[in-house]
Amino acid sequence: MGNNFNENYSNCVSNQIHSNVIVFGSHSQEGNKKDADALVGNKCSQNLWVYTADCMPIFLADKKTRNVAAVHCGRKGLEKKIINKLVKVFDNFGTSRDNLLVAIGPAISKEHYLVDKITFKEFNRKAENKKITFNLSTTEKDHCFSDSNHFKDQNLIQLDLKRSAYRQLLNENIPFTNIDISNLCTYKLKNEFNSWRRSKTISRQWNLICS
Repeated sequence: MGNNFNENYSNCVSNQIHSNVIVFGSHSQEGNKKDADALVGNKCSQNLWVYTADCMPIFLADKKTRNVAAVHCGRKGLEKKIINKLVKVFDNFGTSRDNLLVAIGPAISKEHYLVDKITFKEFNRKAENKKITFNLSTTEKDHCFSDSNHFKDQNLIQLDLKRSAYRQLLNENIPFTNIDISNLCTYKLKNEFNSWRRSKTISRQWNLICS
């Protein structure tokens, strides 16, 4: 648990369905959970929880207004632009992009997330923004993304969820210096994380941010 976890706060959690549905924390609490993949804090003293087992836990926080959100985001979430939709919620709060901090937690690495060519093509069609407004050579070098792909000869392609999320965030004009990305892989680190792709487990990592 983080140092800021408070068991007396309201615990907010949703039924995650790989969607782009966003709800306020007070509308999805224990005993009255909604189907959604992002929770936005709308009151003080809330614990916003998401559970993952290869998908990304993504947290957003406005360092000035102190509004926060927790997101469960995998391939489907990226395709449905849940990140972009959530940033618009922060716009409604009056958040400046320069004040918006983002953390992407442990998730499956591209080396262990292999998809067929049709899936990869469809993902790029839906998730990638063709109107890139930032300098990839500078920003991606900062986060050490690699373009290597060793499985093309086997008709399987590595899909990099973290990189795609990063690009979507940059295209929302969030400064790359405001984005922190964990390099931990849930598939590779067997003793630390649960991984659906590795073992089809029903166990999950629980991740939270407090309002």
